[in-house]
Amino acid sequence: MKNILKYCLSLAIAGGLMWYVFKDMDLAAMWSKFQNANHSWLILVTVFTIIAAWSRAARWNMLLEPLGYRPSAFDATVAVFTGYFANQLIPRAGEVTRCGTLNRLEKVPVNVSFGTVVAERVFDVISLLLLIGLAFFLEFGRLSDFFMSLFGEKLGLGQGNGNSQIVFLGSLAVVGIGFLAAAWWFYRKNADRLRQNSLFAKIEGFVLGLIDGLLSVRKLRNPGMFVFHTVLIWTMYFLSSYVCFFVLPESSHLTLLAGLTILIMGGLGMSAPVQGGIGPYHILVSSALVLYGLSKENGLALATYIHGTQMILMLILGGISFIITLVKSPKVVTKSEEVEVNK
Repeated sequence: MKNILKYCLSLAIAGGLMWYVFKDMDLAAMWSKFQNANHSWLILVTVFTIIAAWSRAARWNMLLEPLGYRPSAFDATVAVFTGYFANQLIPRAGEVTRCGTLNRLEKVPVNVSFGTVVAERVFDVISLLLLIGLAFFLEFGRLSDFFMSLFGEKLGLGQGNGNSQIVFLGSLAVVGIGFLAAAWWFYRKNADRLRQNSLFAKIEGFVLGLIDGLLSVRKLRNPGMFVFHTVLIWTMYFLSSYVCFFVLPESSHLTLLAGLTILIMGGLGMSAPVQGGIGPYHILVSSALVLYGLSKENGLALATYIHGTQMILMLILGGISFIITLVKSPKVVTKSEEVEVNK
């Protein structure tokens, strides 16, 4: 019942956000744009998506190798797509589904593979933070306008000029750093007493697990290839969104910097605890596109097209992978392999 309530709440949030986004839109005009779009660019989107999934599977295998497991590239890629498929249906179900699929195909224990998936997510978060920093460095003016419009007006600051934006964002940074420093000092002074609280103990264990996962890259046989695949994954994500600019004539003039901004806004939207980022993705991406000269209607149309096509693609490729999982004969683990893993 608890899981059902979580699912219904997530679905209700997504539905409410979608209603808020589209309540003033001319849906007939948007559908007309989609009918006249240049859909041939979706071929490249499909290619980039498959490369990203293969690269993620290769990176995952690198984390499994020190633990004594060497799944095939095909089975690991199938598991990745099956996880994507589950994420479109149930929020945060993809990680467990991916590990369960690999267990069925390659007999890798779920508890082992899940630990590597957590470690993998750490590097994804770090990559997104680095991209956010890069985007702010290259597009400070536009992004500061964006966040000022989101938070500045609510605090009575309005849009302001460049100096006021710098002061506002700098103040936020100082407050954030100060809060983290105070929290760390409080933790160091009261760690033993805080651990008596079960919730704090779980949070501490989770954070320490993330740190262990981050440090696990030192155990890899080829850390350089791990970094290469991380860069390749995010490059494919970037290109998957960027080529969609050429689908609609209104957005065909957008630059690579616009693509970088859309990548980070989309990444933040997809991180929201709702099915497939439905709602938060549309709000963040469409608002960011307005900064690059698109109207609200065209920005929302493009955001909907990018998100919709990616979701359909994940459902198709993930559905195919799910069927492969059902019909493919599981791997037979020999005695010698069991002994090697135990060592």
